[in-house]
Amino acid sequence: MNIGQFNTLTIARATKVGLFLTNGKDDVLLPIKYVPKTFEIGDELTVFVYLDHEERPVATTLEPYVTLNDFAFLRVNYINNFGAFLDWGLEKDLFVPFKEQARPMEKGKRYLVYTYLDEKTNRIVASSRTNKFLSNEELTVENGEEVDLIISHITELGINVIINKLHKGLLYTNEVYTDIRTGDKHVGYIKNIRPDNKIDVSLQKLGYESIEPNAKIILDELRASRGFLRLNDDSHPEDIKTVLKMSKKTFKKSIGSLYKEKKIDIRPDGIYLLEN
Repeated sequence: MNIGQFNTLTIARATKVGLFLTNGKDDVLLPIKYVPKTFEIGDELTVFVYLDHEERPVATTLEPYVTLNDFAFLRVNYINNFGAFLDWGLEKDLFVPFKEQARPMEKGKRYLVYTYLDEKTNRIVASSRTNKFLSNEELTVENGEEVDLIISHITELGINVIINKLHKGLLYTNEVYTDIRTGDKHVGYIKNIRPDNKIDVSLQKLGYESIEPNAKIILDELRASRGFLRLNDDSHPEDIKTVLKMSKKTFKKSIGSLYKEKKIDIRPDGIYLLEN
């Protein structure tokens, strides 16, 4: 059985307490409340397998918010003398020992955690010390590559992100033009890999590749504003950010492209849509 993962198993036998499912070697109980209305011995079921309150493997048809060896932003249900217990969508809460808390957890608050199998107890636990599950020693990404990002934590210097669930990266606050919160998932792009393997990322495509989607944003805003925006090369960066959610540099590149394509006219009072 793959503890902490979904398993496709065969129905071996039915009992008063539920169905026993097998992978050909080991059996696991699917409690009666999760048994489908109709079934036959020999049917296959896809279930999630974890440990019950007595640390025995058990199957469920419920879908947890996170599986083994993955990150999730979860809420603390309660705290006792051993640690914190998180809601991960199953009957038994997910345990976070005190030693695995980056800072003391509080009931009702959410934290970004990583789930792993504790070798001593063979049970699934979580840790908010997420950095120890990431490494930049051997990188699997390249400059300009599209990547999956998870927002880790936000500081004055920048926004720390998890790249492809493998590496640490940094997103600069002054380059973000949308609301960002811990636990959010975004598509990003590798902006720069430094000699020490630290990685800078961006939420926008880089260089000329960024012009086309941002130009579309400007055109859509022009159409929604009856063909006129009171923005041009001389506009304050904050005004551009407020209206279009992009930097002044990106804005200037994009309107330059649209001007060359004769889709807009740039005048002292703003930009005008020339499309029919």
